[in-house]
Amino acid sequence: DPAHDLGTTLGKIVRINVDGSAPPDNPFVNQTGALPEIWSLGHRNPLGLAFDPASGRLWEHEMGPKGGDEVNLIEKGKNYGWPIVSEGSHYNDVPIPHHAEKAEFTPPLKFWNPSISPSGLTFYIGDRFKELKGKALLGGLSSEALIVLTIKDDKALDDSIVKTERRIRDVAQLPDGSLLLLTDGDNAELLRLSPIREKEAG
Repeated sequence: DPAHDLGTTLGKIVRINVDGSAPPDNPFVNQTGALPEIWSLGHRNPLGLAFDPASGRLWEHEMGPKGGDEVNLIEKGKNYGWPIVSEGSHYNDVPIPHHAEKAEFTPPLKFWNPSISPSGLTFYIGDRFKELKGKALLGGLSSEALIVLTIKDDKALDDSIVKTERRIRDVAQLPDGSLLLLTDGDNAELLRLSPIREKEAG
């Protein structure tokens, strides 16, 4: 419920200067009762946030309730709707109105139902995985996968799910273009991925 309360940062994306102050062009700086650092609102559980290096635009993903995991293009002052709207349902299966029913809220550009439980987000800019260049990479917890998402012209076009049989908590690119996957759980692992063709050549 606090995701729409401008007096708290719960359910918000915030934007601050390096000294912790709020930039004067933030959307709610001059609104009485609103925290000046708030940039967008109506988020449920953001677990990934990254700038697309090709466009400079900010992307976010969040876990939905039962279904309805989202990918959003984060824009100044926008309200993304939680808990009033969602593409999922409550855990007790009580339905939640979808974004299409409430035009005042910004809908996700991609959603998954059933859930993939996204966690971690990066845009791949390396050269070792040619087929991944420019794509968004998400970890998947319940899906036990690496999710590859194509972003183009401010749209999330398609995805592929690479099964790992491990709950992926985070994904990062190393300077040499290889990938690190952090798994989740008591016996968590840090996995380094390189193209198969390199292993075969070596």
